[in-house]
Amino acid sequence: MLNRLAVAGTRASGLWLAALVALLALPCLVPTRAAAATDTGVATANGPRAPGGAGQAQSADGDRLVPLGPGDSITIQVFGQPDMTSTVYVADDGTVHVPLAGSVAVGGATSVQAAQRIAQALKSGGYFVDPVVSVSLVQTRNDRVSVLGEVHQPGTYPIDPSTTVFDLLALAGGETANGADVVYVRRHEPGGQVASFPVDLQSLGGAGGTAAVGAENQAANRRLQAGDELYVPQAEHFYIYGEVTAPNLYKLEPGMTVIQAIARAGGITPRGSSRRIDVKRQGKNGHYVISHATADELVQPDDVIRVKESLF
Repeated sequence: MLNRLAVAGTRASGLWLAALVALLALPCLVPTRAAAATDTGVATANGPRAPGGAGQAQSADGDRLVPLGPGDSITIQVFGQPDMTSTVYVADDGTVHVPLAGSVAVGGATSVQAAQRIAQALKSGGYFVDPVVSVSLVQTRNDRVSVLGEVHQPGTYPIDPSTTVFDLLALAGGETANGADVVYVRRHEPGGQVASFPVDLQSLGGAGGTAAVGAENQAANRRLQAGDELYVPQAEHFYIYGEVTAPNLYKLEPGMTVIQAIARAGGITPRGSSRRIDVKRQGKNGHYVISHATADELVQPDDVIRVKESLF
């Protein structure tokens, strides 16, 4: 009986010991997996390297492999050298400053390619035999859009896939009083070309639109893309004076007629006549021509409208 108890005790002790060994081993395994998942954009001077195993390393920005450009923020790490860790911005010339190695060109490279270039610079300089370098993309300037022109707060603003033209205008504080209803999105196309697309804000807002702005452009520019530029031009104007309630310079609305322009100026005074309206307009030769205007005539940019007194 005693022998059986001794054998059982020995087996139990063995099981507890095995379990203890397994538990002690877990803390070592978990960080290794976590490190392998986060160590992206890793390379040596000889090429990409996947830490903890074979295979190609991914870039820090995932499968998109977005090339680095001026304004991007990256973190550089050299494994086994914590004092070499630094977070830097890509300069306008596409270079970054690396401790010991100095300036290294990374513009146009993915995170993996940038890590390889930095590793090569450290090796060529004789600072390390075979350094393992990690480059992580912290923030990219490519996820931002510039807003220019007639807005209260011009500048560069971050966007996401759901950002619309209206959203971006709101971030820039909205249009000024001189802002036009048709704005333009400048987009960098493959091959270095820059395309400009008109966006009718009235049409996007459901208030109709300008016939000159195609429906295909309206649909294409409801959403913005990284790297776009949104330009808000100054609105076109007309001037009205004479027998109107509020003579002044006014913003020209798309499709505005003479009678609508008069209404915008508060209407005709009791002394004025709706049959005595002149418009001063610049002709093709650059000279100004004064002619009689009808109520349904379209107002042109820079028109000068005069409402005369009634003869009776």
